[in-house]
Amino acid sequence: MTENSGGILSQRSIIGLYVDEDAAANAMDGLKAAGFSESEYEILTGTPYPEGTFGEAEPVHKLYRFPLIGAASGFIVGLVLTVGTQLSFPLVTGGKPILSIPPMAIVMYEGTLLGAILFTIFGIIFESRLPRTFMGAYDTRITEGYIGVAVTGEAGKMGPAEEALKAAGAEEVKRGWEKG
Repeated sequence: MTENSGGILSQRSIIGLYVDEDAAANAMDGLKAAGFSESEYEILTGTPYPEGTFGEAEPVHKLYRFPLIGAASGFIVGLVLTVGTQLSFPLVTGGKPILSIPPMAIVMYEGTLLGAILFTIFGIIFESRLPRTFMGAYDTRITEGYIGVAVTGEAGKMGPAEEALKAAGAEEVKRGWEKG
């Protein structure tokens, strides 16, 4: 582990560019064999490949939880708001009950929808890992059909990563940005 002048571990990023899907998959296998965890490297491609094409683990999405939690929260807030308002300012008219269900249902319905929508937007941002503070290495040729295998980690681990990428048949290995 290396430290920069501020005492914080520096992170570096490199990228290997491949033309063939099999070579990119071999690079990922080589990185696993070199001791890198799956969170330290990723596939970058402009072409939509099915999940698992390169041997990576299929991501587990939990986005469905956010709208459910938001809907429940919105319903509860709508219920508390309408009950609290009607009990705080009771308008007794002709012996009718103070808590009137039809107007309460409208506010609770709208609160449910608003909560579900807001939590869904928050969930999309959270599940997409945004904002991303360290972008890592990138090459514009990825949009032209190349497949990139980007490795991000401590500065001392970039040597074995570069060797693994070259051994898998990378056309070029580029060093990326430094964070630290």
